[in-house]
Amino acid sequence: MHANTTIKRIAHHRFTNPLAGLLLSLTASTAGALELEPFSASYAADMKNIPVNGEAIHSLQPNADGSWKLSFSASMFVARLTEQSTLRVADNQIQPIDYHYERRGLGRGKEILQHFDWPQAQVTGTYKGEAFSLPTEPGLLDKTTYQLALQADLAAGKKDMTYRVVDGDEVEEYEFRVVGEERVTTRAGQFDAVEVERVREPDARRETTLWFAKDWNYLLVRLSQIETDGQHYQIMLKEATVNGQPVTGIPVSND
Repeated sequence: MHANTTIKRIAHHRFTNPLAGLLLSLTASTAGALELEPFSASYAADMKNIPVNGEAIHSLQPNADGSWKLSFSASMFVARLTEQSTLRVADNQIQPIDYHYERRGLGRGKEILQHFDWPQAQVTGTYKGEAFSLPTEPGLLDKTTYQLALQADLAAGKKDMTYRVVDGDEVEEYEFRVVGEERVTTRAGQFDAVEVERVREPDARRETTLWFAKDWNYLLVRLSQIETDGQHYQIMLKEATVNGQPVTGIPVSND
């Protein structure tokens, strides 16, 4: 899963949040300055046709040197996936520093390492056991930090978003669009959410849809993905805190 953020727009005194991202915490002032805020969110994960539920956890925490650690982990059955980014805010932009992805369990394991050397304008790392090197470019993100940019853009009212992302050992464009609004029911209550879909090629078999809570500055409350083999899995919010405050939705009626 990739996908969560909490975004606060100081000018409107609003407080935000999605996984991996979707699921983080971002603040934008009228001058355009960005300031991150810590968050932690847990999600129930399930896969259709497999009678075993799992859990996903996403969090953003400050480091002593002024950088931030964005972490995502998910476990289901005997499989486990972890993603971690170290990032900072520089020149009013989110800049990834290090990215680590690891998957263990069902099937063959997978590991990706990326290091963003902005002074040297290079991204280096390993992918499928092979070393690689790419040039950096303005606004370049990794597979978790793009979620921060997505939520910030949703808070700004954008409907169509495109990001340049280091995916494996190459740079790809991630496109998203707002497709509507829906009330989503979770264990933390109901949330009025913006529905966003990943834009792919017309013949693509993979589908990704995300729902972000409008009243909680676009916290990710649900993610649904259909893989190329037809397997369908989703994550749904269980509980979360943003800057130490518990996230609560509209109580679910028992009527």
